[in-house]
Amino acid sequence: MDGIHSAGSAGRIDTSVVHPARRYDYWLGGKDNFAADRESGDAVAAAFPAVRIAAVENRRFLRRAVAYLTGEAGIRQFLDIGTGIPAADNTHEVAQAIAPDARVVYVDNDPIVLAHARALLTGAAAGRTAYLDADLREPKKILEHPDLLATLDLDRPVALMLVAVLHFLRDEDDPAAVVRRLVDALPSGSYLVVSHATMDFLPPEVVVRIREVMTPAQGPFVPRDRDGVARFLTGLELVPPGIGSLVDWRPDRAPEDRPCAADVSGYGAVARKP
Repeated sequence: MDGIHSAGSAGRIDTSVVHPARRYDYWLGGKDNFAADRESGDAVAAAFPAVRIAAVENRRFLRRAVAYLTGEAGIRQFLDIGTGIPAADNTHEVAQAIAPDARVVYVDNDPIVLAHARALLTGAAAGRTAYLDADLREPKKILEHPDLLATLDLDRPVALMLVAVLHFLRDEDDPAAVVRRLVDALPSGSYLVVSHATMDFLPPEVVVRIREVMTPAQGPFVPRDRDGVARFLTGLELVPPGIGSLVDWRPDRAPEDRPCAADVSGYGAVARKP
């Protein structure tokens, strides 16, 4: 299948080291995680008990964003980087339910995700999906990958999905430059979708507890404030309602049926390249 590079992937799996995709899978109730991921997930949940709510709401945001882009904005191509372990409502499932000819390229650097690529790559017959074993910090490798170029037409608008991944890039990785490199490679009319962890909505005592838990052993985690998230969207046209809590971006439930911003602690935004 397109984009599967399985050789040697099993040797890269270190079950003693926490991986964000597997920890996220644990929070979503999945089974593709190991003791280190569960221990880390439980430690974070002890400091921030609503973390599972946040994970679920992030998936709901992805679903609404993809449905908007496919159904209202007319997008038929998606580049989803940091896709994680397959769960309900993957990008291709949402997009191809609306437009069967939609094409999706997934990118991740976790060999567990690679092992599940066959599940990801069962899209609609009229469309196409591919999976790249690559890292967000290497945009050139992603953009020049032959499987991406065989699946997406970079002369036509593409929706770049960076959902719950940028907060795993440290400031020294220069994530704004990484995003800019990716967006610059896409034509006018393309979109950027971002969701990002934040502590803006949390009381100070909870912030302290989370910072105590998120040690280097837990892997990189850099929550950013609203201004930090806005930097990723520089030069783009924000789709209303702009940058805000994940639960408030084009919600499909009444306010009383949605969790509060503090429980989700994430910003979400969709923006168009003019």
